[in-house]
Amino acid sequence: MRTALTEAVRAARSGDVPVGAVVLDGAGTVIAAAHNERELTGDPTAHAEVLAIRRAAERLSGWRLTDCTLVVTLEPCTMCAGAITQSRVGRVVYGARDEKAGAVGSLWDVVRDRRLNHRPEVIEGVLADECAAALTTFFRDR
Repeated sequence: MRTALTEAVRAARSGDVPVGAVVLDGAGTVIAAAHNERELTGDPTAHAEVLAIRRAAERLSGWRLTDCTLVVTLEPCTMCAGAITQSRVGRVVYGARDEKAGAVGSLWDVVRDRRLNHRPEVIEGVLADECAAALTTFFRDR
């Protein structure tokens, strides 16, 4: 999560909402890292999670991330939850809950929907206060 927090700082520097994500392989090695780049690139899909998943798939030369863990500073939205499900990420670890747009337990629970064929393990609240503080500071300063 500390690496994801470092990525979040990079997002804020470019004017993006400070969300960072990393993907770990089955051995716990970071194979991809990303941060929000919507403002930087003008791409509405450039969320940290989507970018990290894309980079991990490229690194592994395949789209199935079954043995991987996605670590992200903010609870994923519906778009990112869909990407998590479609890429078959095995575990999702997130910091701060997102009561307004969270799709991994707060507002919706897309990744654990029994109608879908893949449901990753979810661990929430890791360094939640630090993750939330980065977001609070960013929006207060704006």
